Amino acid sequence: QVHLVESGGGSVQAGGSLTLSCAVSRGTSDSYILGWFRQAPGKEREGVASIGTDGSPRYADSVKGRFTISKDNVKDTLYLQMNNLKPEDTSMYYCAAGGTYCALTTCVRFPARFSFSGQGTQVTVSS
Repeated sequence: QVHLVESGGGSVQAGGSLTLSCAVSRGTSDSYILGWFRQAPGKEREGVASIGTDGSPRYADSVKGRFTISKDNVKDTLYLQMNNLKPEDTSMYYCAAGGTYCALTTCVRFPARFSFSGQGTQVTVSS
């Protein structure tokens, strides 16, 4: 069973930074593609980034150059470093793990293909 628990959300002004963390169950980082997606009220789920078992990252165009995904397999933790935040980044952010139909790029484009996700952490960016 895959368990994912996010932390690190909060409120920040535009241009600021936040780092999200996700505690993942032991062994998950070695077996699954991990990633982040976000969903704001009334909007569709949007893939943000993914990272492969080998550490290879993929990003949505909307966050490329501003967000960095990384993981620590020893600590069983996934991270999302978010810089130069914009009001349009305001959303609930979810940590996720991929399944059979999840590839690095595919799960960023189609985040519904992540098989597991956490409860989410809210990020609010004010202008």
